Amino acid sequence: MTEEALKDLLYKIADDLLILGHRNSEWTGVGPLLEEDIAFSSMAQDKVGQSLAFYNLLHELGEQDPDTVAFTRNADQFHNSQFVELPIGEYDFSLIRHFLFDHADYIRFSMLADCPIEEVAQVARKLKGEIKYHVMHANTWIKQLATANEEAHERLQKSLDEALPYALGVFEPSKFENEIIEAGVYPGEKAIEEQWKENIAIVLEQAGLKLPDWDTVKPVYGGRYGKHTEHLQPLVEEMSEVFRVDPSADW
Repeated sequence: MTEEALKDLLYKIADDLLILGHRNSEWTGVGPLLEEDIAFSSMAQDKVGQSLAFYNLLHELGEQDPDTVAFTRNADQFHNSQFVELPIGEYDFSLIRHFLFDHADYIRFSMLADCPIEEVAQVARKLKGEIKYHVMHANTWIKQLATANEEAHERLQKSLDEALPYALGVFEPSKFENEIIEAGVYPGEKAIEEQWKENIAIVLEQAGLKLPDWDTVKPVYGGRYGKHTEHLQPLVEEMSEVFRVDPSADW
């Protein structure tokens, strides 16, 4: 497997985590409940920390240091899926995104934990434990809110329907997909997607939420190749504002 293929894989994982971490941090101080405000903020911080682990791996492969990589690129240089860059919306949308994304990431890290590249496997094994609790948190809240009352159920169903095309974009294959699979790094995006569909279906059925016929859902692709929504560049500028003022500052 080429180094370029490995970098592409690491970039898309790191960028997903960095962008979603910053998005979810927007709930800090405005969460629906104090306990949930703290929990969502904590998980947002976890995601940014997880992205750092992968930027460090990229740095070891010759890429620039994590701060420079995270805070000096423009939107079209990011490899994240469009799903994670969408605005937080109302809490029901953020919760649905948290649920859909973290289930996918848990499967991804479970597969990468057996990666023959030991540096990647070590990071995956370490982070898998954190993400397990994120998934448990998402499952609990989805079930509680979806069965709370009719309005909550309808809002979650509407957000689920809106989120699914973007959620499928998380599994957009890279141009190195076959190379990575043949190298045994992981079974590939299609394998993650199929397991993901099975896992989320179990929880959604318990919550009384309905999945559509998957054949009717068109994935929103493009993010892995630098094609993003109008929402990403403003977010990138906001999250990198301090670094851009003085990149040499020592805190």
